[in-house]
Amino acid sequence: MLFDYINSNPGLNAEANFGTLDDYFRTLRDEADRVNYSRPHEIGSGEIGGFPSLSGDFFTYADRQQDYWSGYYVSRPFFKAVDRVLEHNLRSAEMLMAFLLGYCQRIQCEKLPTGFSYKLTAARRNLALFQHHDGVTGTAKDHVVQDYGTRMHLALQDLQIFMSKAIEVLLGIRHEKNDQPPSQFEPAQSRSKYDAQPVVKAISAREGTVQTVVLFNPSEQTRNEVVMVTVERPDVTILDSNWTCIKSQISPELSHDKRSTLSKRHRVYWKASVPAMGLQTYYVANGFAGCEKAIPAQLRISVSSGNISCPSPYTCSKFESNEAAIQNEHLTLTFSTKFGLLQKVSHSDGRQNVIDEEIDMYSSTGGAYLFKPEGEAEPIIQAGGIMVISEGHLVQEVYSYPMTAWDKSPISHSTRIYNGHNTIQEHIIEKEYHVELLGHELNDRELIVRYKTDIENKRIFYSDLNGFQMSRRESYDKIPTQGNYYPIPSLAFMQGPHGDRFSVHTRQSLGVASLKDGWLEIMLDRRLVRDDGRGLGQGVMDNRAMNVVFHILVESNVTEANQTTGPHPLNPSLLSHLVGAHLNYPLHVFIAKKSEEISVQPPPRSFSPLAASLPCDLHIVNFKVPRPLKYTQQQLEEPRFALVFQRRHWDSSFCRKARSECSSVADVPVNLFYMFKNLAVLNAKATSLNLLHDDIEILGYGDHFGDGAHDGHVLISPMEIQAYKLELRPH
Repeated sequence: MLFDYINSNPGLNAEANFGTLDDYFRTLRDEADRVNYSRPHEIGSGEIGGFPSLSGDFFTYADRQQDYWSGYYVSRPFFKAVDRVLEHNLRSAEMLMAFLLGYCQRIQCEKLPTGFSYKLTAARRNLALFQHHDGVTGTAKDHVVQDYGTRMHLALQDLQIFMSKAIEVLLGIRHEKNDQPPSQFEPAQSRSKYDAQPVVKAISAREGTVQTVVLFNPSEQTRNEVVMVTVERPDVTILDSNWTCIKSQISPELSHDKRSTLSKRHRVYWKASVPAMGLQTYYVANGFAGCEKAIPAQLRISVSSGNISCPSPYTCSKFESNEAAIQNEHLTLTFSTKFGLLQKVSHSDGRQNVIDEEIDMYSSTGGAYLFKPEGEAEPIIQAGGIMVISEGHLVQEVYSYPMTAWDKSPISHSTRIYNGHNTIQEHIIEKEYHVELLGHELNDRELIVRYKTDIENKRIFYSDLNGFQMSRRESYDKIPTQGNYYPIPSLAFMQGPHGDRFSVHTRQSLGVASLKDGWLEIMLDRRLVRDDGRGLGQGVMDNRAMNVVFHILVESNVTEANQTTGPHPLNPSLLSHLVGAHLNYPLHVFIAKKSEEISVQPPPRSFSPLAASLPCDLHIVNFKVPRPLKYTQQQLEEPRFALVFQRRHWDSSFCRKARSECSSVADVPVNLFYMFKNLAVLNAKATSLNLLHDDIEILGYGDHFGDGAHDGHVLISPMEIQAYKLELRPH
């Protein structure tokens, strides 16, 4: 009626009607042709006829003067991390449910997945609720945060219960064909309450017993990886599913407490191989004849660490040099023993990169939304502190509990490198920061880690947009520090003119900046008393103890040095994509609740659903049954499963490492009809990302795409996401 009134009154000189963005831009171009608004020589002029155009994500936002909204990138990082954990658990649970329903047509166990479908729906909704405004941003009131946390905690518990039951069915260990009996497995890590750190289950490993460990791989490729479980005694042996001995390493568990740095528990490491989207079984045994026990790591303890007693069965030595190093086949890391911080990385080809790690703090007058530092960040690490180096044939670790102005340090950290041959891990530096920004003496402080490298990046770096694409970032003198901070959901890297690249992968959203040439700093936590006047009405004082994990990758270009000062963003290497996937989609570890007698050998148990690993640049965003409750009611000719792919875009100039085991979609085409093992794909068709529209013309694809999808061919370009519906039946 309003449109009719406007259009029927010529005196209003207006015409109103509904339109799309296409209509808007068509009208805009028509207007530009009628009146010349163009500005010669202006960047972007002519991209839309007659008008300059500006593109980008418009970070970092300021609503007045120097009030930049870069604080919420980091506010309440504990729950930002829980969000990521819930996200990957939900994805894994939906995968397992799809496999259950696919194979259950033969073994008739539909009651288990359909009985849990309500819980998966609730978990999906609770995750979506938190990812809405004021949840993942960390800008809600304390009691609302508690509600968010409780919802995510309950969702995570439900998902882990379902997954522990699902692996029993898929491995052929089942008691009943419903969801009632409790599972004989439990996750290796669990949380007692919504705001607590995960508790790691320790295997008792009594003499003459064996405990089952099941690993689930949610990735599209076979995972060869050094894995770890915690045990209460060191004299253990690792066996694979065929009861074959595996060489392993035992190391002491290091705790983030200067009064008891070495706990009474141990960590056993071994190299595992888990099929793509599959399950593999291993055993932790004590008293297995004919197998070598786990090899103890050697410990080196700094003189400044005081009288730390050497636990059995390890050998310990003292060191007092100014530098200490750990190394594997590819990397040598050098540390300052005075401060316990990483100084440089040396590569096996003779290259060196300065890292010069610092841990600093800003004093701040900001709040939940605003980052308002008072001056420069100041280093908080003093000479002294505790430093323990653990060296084994699989894992080498440097642990540091630094000396600070506070009796209880707000941070301690570990640095690890791995020796697993032909693994992604052997190329990375793993940094784990334990942060406790607790107590009034740390009010109005913001904690950062800063890497002062020798890479000449000219204060230009790249950070990701929700893990999908990279955006170019540049620091400017004309705006303050807070305006030069940007979000880092999962990856930031900087690159020099000679192709050296320094990448930091994170498993939770934080804030990142490059304030000087070669510097990359990431904010870890913030504790603020004040309300910043943006609607919250309180400060952020409910900090929780937490672990922040980075995977650092230092690469070099294998081709001619490429341009880093252009306006277009660079892309991660293929290795970098895989590092990020392994960090954000880790192996799920489940442990049997009860041990078994070692004299009884169980049958080999594994689950390998794919005919072959997928190419490394093809990522399965999700594989699920969209309507599990109606699964048995749907017409059999209608596809009941959904598969969503993303094709990664990667920088081929960084391809020296991790390519021997990898292929790309361009080299190895993927066909849905031959993708699964022992599951036949009967009906495959392309669909929209929300699974509602199947018409190729509506989707905007050509006829060749529809024909390809009908034939099972996955036709997908880099940076695209495509969804398919399909029906699965067991062979």
